[in-house]
Parts: sequence; structure tokens; C-alpha cells
Amino acid sequence: MAALLAGTALLAPGSAVTVAAAPRAPAIVRATHVAAARPHIVWDPIPFPARRRQQMGAYSRRHYGAWAWRLTRPRVIVEHFTDGDSYQGSWNTFASNAVHLGEKPGTCAHFVIDTDGTIYQLVNLRTRCRHAIGLNDRSIGIEHVGRSAAAILANPAMMASSLQLTLWLRARYAIQNRNVIGHAESLMSPYHHERYPSWRCQTHADWQHPYMQIYRARLRARSRAAGVPIGPPPEWVVPTC
Repeated sequence: MAALLAGTALLAPGSAVTVAAAPRAPAIVRATHVAAARPHIVWDPIPFPARRRQQMGAYSRRHYGAWAWRLTRPRVIVEHFTDGDSYQGSWNTFASNAVHLGEKPGTCAHFVIDTDGTIYQLVNLRTRCRHAIGLNDRSIGIEHVGRSAAAILANPAMMASSLQLTLWLRARYAIQNRNVIGHAESLMSPYHHERYPSWRCQTHADWQHPYMQIYRARLRARSRAAGVPIGPPPEWVVPTC
């Protein structure tokens, strides 16, 4: 994660991109689907004391216009990969609360999936994590240990855990399938918003659009099998960067 976070990349709009309408209201999901979908999760929290929560609140005020550190209504799930080879390295990076782009709090993600498929939860789902510019106030972050989306898609244990975790989160929060995005798709999300002009075009290269099309297709199939509503097709925003 540390290597990936060191830089940013602009995401060029694809040929299939269309202008988005306002996001539609999510479908209602039955509680039985939520309980059935929950995978095994290992709780391994990073330090998130009052000082870090205050930093998150101040960050939210600067970038989203309102002071808050609570994540109260997630509408997007952002998939990442760590650009590293170990779970412990990612945990250490997120626990350090190091300055990133000149600001605190440091980066973090709610979940990290190891190469053997183990799902670790690092942060409470009611707490905002700084994992995707323009989306931290309304999204859940999932990291995958590894250096490429192609390798993760080809790892059966990781994919089984990732899809089941994402399905459970979709069911729990009534998040539509189209709002499960890769970090590289962040500028295309209708939920993306950023007050700093110099940050509005910043994104990352992990989980590019073609790989996420494969991921979402697999997630759709699993959602249908579990009886979890999928929602309408994607309506992407065309980045103006």
C-alpha cells in the first residue's frame, strides 16, 4: 500500500462511459440475506484513538464540507490492492497514521484480504477510513494483498473471500452492484465529490475498469444465487480531467 499511495494516476474515460444521472434509491434487502452472506472475519484493529478520529473529522470538513468521523450511510464499496506482498506490511502502514499528501489522518482500509483468503477487519464499519479521495465519507474500503488485479482475480481463495465479503456488505447496506468500484474508477462514480480543486482529479491505478467488469460480473452471479438485489446497470460519470 505504501508504494501505491506514494503517487497518483489520472484515469482516462473509456469508450463505454456514459454521463450519470442522480443515484437511485437502493433496493431493500431482507435481513435473512445479510445473516446468510456474512463470511468469517478476523478482527485485528489498528489504533484509532480520539486523536485520529479528530483528524478524520477535520479532514472531512476540509474535503467534504462537514465535520464528521462517523461513516453513517455507506453507498460505495471500493476495491483496492496493496501493491505489497504481506498482510502485516499493510497493517503496519495503516496503523502508523503517517502523513499522506501533507495531511492527517493517515490512510487505512476497513478490510484487508490476505493471499490465503483470510479476511481481516482493521476498522469499525461506523468509522471513516481515508482510502479513496472524494469517497471517504460514503464508502467502505477493501484491500487485497498483492500487486495486480489480474493475480487477485486468478487466486480462488482470495476471490471467494472477496466476493463473499462484498456481497455481505452489499446486503447489509443495500449497496447496488454498480457501486462496487475499483479505486481506479473513483472519478467515474456519481458519488465522488472533493472540495479541493487540486485533488479532484486524483485517483490510483489499482483495479482498472476492465478488471472490475470481470469482478462485478462474478459478483452479480453470486448475488443472484444468494437472492440479493443487484440494481440497475452502471451509469458512469465522464471525468473532465
